[in-house]
Amino acid sequence: MQIILLDKVVNLGNLGEIVKVKDGYARNFLIPSGRARRATEANKAEFEAKRAELEKAAAAKLAEAQAQGEKLGGTTIKLTQKAGVDGRLFGSVTNHDIAEELNKQGYAVVKSQIRLPNGPIKTVGDSAVSVALHTDVVVEVNVSVYGETA
Repeated sequence: MQIILLDKVVNLGNLGEIVKVKDGYARNFLIPSGRARRATEANKAEFEAKRAELEKAAAAKLAEAQAQGEKLGGTTIKLTQKAGVDGRLFGSVTNHDIAEELNKQGYAVVKSQIRLPNGPIKTVGDSAVSVALHTDVVVEVNVSVYGETA
């Protein structure tokens, strides 16, 4: 299916590009989430009429994400979890825990924006975690996990 992208989509294209994707991906994800429209003649004409407006909105989103990234970059989060004597946690620290702590500190972050490179954190110590605020803005955050004996 041919679609017009209304937003930048990772591994697919930028705003305004006409790309061919599988029907299910377009019907079930891109079109309902407002990231794309079918590439019909009417939709192409409508997109060209609104192009400047959409580009301005995309630039505003990017600028907002960059401003938040400046504040968030290099932040250290301290979490305490129950742990055994060998430093392994009972359970793990997930993206939900990290997003919750960042929200307590005043950053508007959703758990889907947290990228854990090696999966959930299962040991006591420091870890580097990526926060994807925008497709072009990825910030590193340090997570310090402290053990609490039961």
